[in-house]
Amino acid sequence: MTLLVVENLNKNFGGVVAARNVSFTLAAGEMLAMIGPNGAGKSTSFNMVGGQLRPDSGRVMLEGQDITGLPPRAICRLGVGRSFQVAQIFLSMSVLENLQMALIAHAGRTRDVISRAGALYRSEALGLLDQLGMAEQAERPMGALAYGDVKRVELAIALAGAPRLLLMDEPTAGMAPAERAALMRLVAGIARSSGIGVLFTEHDMDAVFAHADRILVLVRGEIIAAGTPEEVRANPEVQRVYLGTSGLRAALRARAAAHG
Repeated sequence: MTLLVVENLNKNFGGVVAARNVSFTLAAGEMLAMIGPNGAGKSTSFNMVGGQLRPDSGRVMLEGQDITGLPPRAICRLGVGRSFQVAQIFLSMSVLENLQMALIAHAGRTRDVISRAGALYRSEALGLLDQLGMAEQAERPMGALAYGDVKRVELAIALAGAPRLLLMDEPTAGMAPAERAALMRLVAGIARSSGIGVLFTEHDMDAVFAHADRILVLVRGEIIAAGTPEEVRANPEVQRVYLGTSGLRAALRARAAAHG
């Protein structure tokens, strides 16, 4: 089932073309990676989908509903979760409290924060943490966690609203190689078991080629290639302008190992 349809998004900043006729679809349960060199237009395109930027033209459809230009909060309430390159968490709170705050905010019960926050959505928060293998650390302060665990908590926060679409901006940034692989396996498993569509940007080609079902390659604001990891690897234009043959071979070896 097609979850997201992006049609001909365009964005200019003065005389600089940041995105030109960006179009793609995303199915429920699919992992779709958006890659490209610095300045390729990944962040611009990603942020137009998430509502952080309003496109100059084009449209974004979520399950047939036009969400083009809606603010991020409105898009979130329509079933879109998001994680960021820099984790958005409350360091002074416990792991459990961070999840409870996310659930309270999604339910629109922020007036209850002062008087009843400790009791609200506790079981739901513990369920999310258990799903991500973090239940034993529920009472630990966020500031005491290893960075890989912080990123897992941020993923749990993004899942707190039971999204149909998950947007992940550089989900493995700052993580060690083993942590990157573990996090992406977790995301892929959740996406496929729950039918959540995942759109993510990523610089780690091992993570991209090991876990993406399809890949979009952007250069100078335009999509120059789209397809499966194998199709992208074989694309001469991608090899010429971005990844290089040796890098692609290494990335495909990582994918074979992940699925072997």
